[in-house]
Amino acid sequence: MPQIPEKIHELTVGQLAARSGAAVSALHFYESKGLISSRRTPGNQRRYSRDTLRRVAFVRAAQRVGIPLATIREALAELPEERTPTREDWARLSETWRAELEERIKQLNRLREHLTDCIGCGCLSLDTCVLSNPDDVFGERQSGSRLLVERQHERRTRQAKPQNPAGYS
Repeated sequence: MPQIPEKIHELTVGQLAARSGAAVSALHFYESKGLISSRRTPGNQRRYSRDTLRRVAFVRAAQRVGIPLATIREALAELPEERTPTREDWARLSETWRAELEERIKQLNRLREHLTDCIGCGCLSLDTCVLSNPDDVFGERQSGSRLLVERQHERRTRQAKPQNPAGYS
């Protein structure tokens, strides 16, 4: 990992990519989503403050545990003056994300347990399918592809209505 001299207070996008391990395109994406920010030089080149390294590390760590970027952005926006997250910030935020992660783990475990029950064809014709319809709302009413039947009925109803483009009654 390339070392950056202490006297350098701003990093180019290439330096930030090399130090953070994130691709340049990922850094541009993070910036477009408001997760990190840069200033522009007179030559329109991006310059990032050194503390952006910690923000990128924070974003990547949160992504690795499955936190959506929108949630990460909200968390970073809560920090005063858009400062770099500290260890205490991570502890507080990770505690709030714990319940969300626990629920996701439960869902994945349920899916794993029922994976062999799925025929994988996508027809949704099973009486109950925890992969395509985990809450099985329609399965309680009847078996089969209820959503497809309802959509076809709606389409036929729309087509049967007379078209009046001029708006006359």
